[in-house]
Amino acid sequence: TEPPAQLAVFTDGDGMSVVNYYDGKREPLVFLDYLTSALPYHLLRPERVLVLGMGGGSGLLQAAYHGANSIEAVELNPDLVSLFQQTLAGFSGWPLLQGRVRIHVEEGRGFLTDSHQRYDQIQLSLLDSASASSAGVLALSENYLYTTEGVLTMLRRLDAGGLLAVTRWVKLPPRDGLKLFATAIEALRSSGVESPAERLLMIRGWKTSTLLIKNGRFSADEITRAKDFCRDRSFDLAYYPGIEPGETNRFNQLPEPYYYQGATALLGNAAADYLADYKFDISPASDDRPYFFNFFKWSALREIQALYRQGGMSLLELGYPVLIATLGQAVFLSILLIVLPLRFVSGGRRRNDAYRWRVALYFFCIGLAFLFIEIAFMQKFTLFLSHPLHAAAVVLSGFLLFAGLGSRYAGSVKQWVGAHAIAKILLLLGVVLLSYLALLPKLLGVMAGIPGPLRILLSLLLIMPVAFSMGMPFPLALQRVSAQAPALVPWAWAINGCASTISAVAAVLLAIHFGISSLILLALALYFIAGMTKL
Repeated sequence: TEPPAQLAVFTDGDGMSVVNYYDGKREPLVFLDYLTSALPYHLLRPERVLVLGMGGGSGLLQAAYHGANSIEAVELNPDLVSLFQQTLAGFSGWPLLQGRVRIHVEEGRGFLTDSHQRYDQIQLSLLDSASASSAGVLALSENYLYTTEGVLTMLRRLDAGGLLAVTRWVKLPPRDGLKLFATAIEALRSSGVESPAERLLMIRGWKTSTLLIKNGRFSADEITRAKDFCRDRSFDLAYYPGIEPGETNRFNQLPEPYYYQGATALLGNAAADYLADYKFDISPASDDRPYFFNFFKWSALREIQALYRQGGMSLLELGYPVLIATLGQAVFLSILLIVLPLRFVSGGRRRNDAYRWRVALYFFCIGLAFLFIEIAFMQKFTLFLSHPLHAAAVVLSGFLLFAGLGSRYAGSVKQWVGAHAIAKILLLLGVVLLSYLALLPKLLGVMAGIPGPLRILLSLLLIMPVAFSMGMPFPLALQRVSAQAPALVPWAWAINGCASTISAVAAVLLAIHFGISSLILLALALYFIAGMTKL
C-alpha cells in the first residue's frame, strides 16, 4: 500500500514536519509501522497514549493505527494545532480523530508537572528537524524534556509496566542516542532503581534510534517481540537486557557497533571513564544544565580541526563556535570603544589612573552581575511558568520595574542606611541571592500546581526584593563618581553597557559548562569585588 499524500510544514524556515492525508482508512498508514518509533506498540497494546510534541500529527496517526483508544498530545506551538484542527482539518482527518484525540497547547514539561493522569505509553519523537540537528544549531537551546529530571517526570506518569519511547536522529559518531541513554540511566538511578540495565531497550535504523524505558523490567516475551520487530524491518538491536555482541550491527552496518559499545559502557562500572574519554560531551543533561544538544568538548577541537579537509568541521556543531565568535567580537569592540578612549579621558579633580581603573572595575562587575542574575532567573522560572516566552516576559518586566524603583529610591535608602551604603546594600543583596539559591527550587516546586495568573504574581513577588536591591548600586556609585570626577560619568555608563552586552553571551557559555546556578554564584563574586572597590 502506498503512503498517503503529505504536506510539508516548516517552522522557523527550517524545522520540517509533515501532515499526512487521513480519510479514516487504516491501510495507507501502514508505513508508520515501519518506523523505529513503532516498536513500543509491538511490546504492549496501550489504551492511553501521550504524544509529546504533536508536530504535523504523525504520532497521533501512529497511535491511532495501533488501536489506542485514548490519545493525548501536547504541542507548544498553537499555530501547528490550528493548522491541523482548522486550516487543514479536511486533509489531516481531524473530524475523524477528535473522538479519541485530545490536544493540549502547552509546554510538555509543564503539562507533565501539572497533570495527574497516568498513561500506558508516552511517546517523544523527533521534536527537531534532521537538518537543524545535524547542523548543531540547537546546541544553545534549552530543553527540559531531555534532562534527568524531565525523564524522571515522564516515568512518574507511566502506569506499572508502561513504556517511555524517545526517538532521536542518528548521528555519527553517536551523540544524541548515547547522551539520551546516559540521561535515562541517571534518571532511573535517581528514582531508586538499582539495576537500570533491566529497564532499557534501544534499537537503531538508518536515520533514527528509539530508546524504550520501562516502568518495570522487560520480560523475555517482550524482548523476543523486539527482536522480531527489528528482523522484519531490518533495524538493528543496540541494547536489551542480556544482549550478545553478535546480535548487533547486522543491517545498517557501522564500522563498529558504536551504540552497543556505548550502551554497555555506560551501564558498566567504568562509565565515568567512558564519558570522560569520549570525543563528545554525552554526560547526562540536568535542569541546571539543560543543554542536551550541546556535545562540544574543547579536548576534541584540535582533532576536529585536523580533519577540516575531510569534512570534520561539521562535527564541531554550528551553534557553539558561533557563540564563541560572538563573545570574541563583543570583547574586542569593548576594548576598542572603552579601554582605548580611556587614554583621552580626564579624571577631573581625581586624575590618578588608579581611580579611573577602580571606576572601570566597579561598573564592569555590576554590569556583568546584573545580566547574569537576570538570565539565571529567566531559566529558573521557565519550568515554573511552563513556557519560555512567559518566563522571559515576566522576568524581564519584573527586573526592569523593580530595578527601576530601586534606582528611584536609592537616595532615600542611602540616607536610611547611612555610611558605606553601597557596601551594605551589596551585602544584603548577597544574603538574598544565597537564600534564593538554596530555597527557590524547592519553593517553586511546592507552588507548581497553582493557576497560571497566580504563578505570574508569585514570580513577580519573588523577583521584587532581588531586583529592587540590584537597582541601587549603579545610581549610588554614579553619584559618587560625579562628585569625584565628572568627566568619568559617560565612561562609567559605557562600561556598564558593554559589560551587559558581553554578559548576555558569556552567561550562555557559563551555563552550558557549569550550570545555571553558577551564574548566580559568579554574580555574587562580582558584587563582592564591586563592594571592595573604593570609589
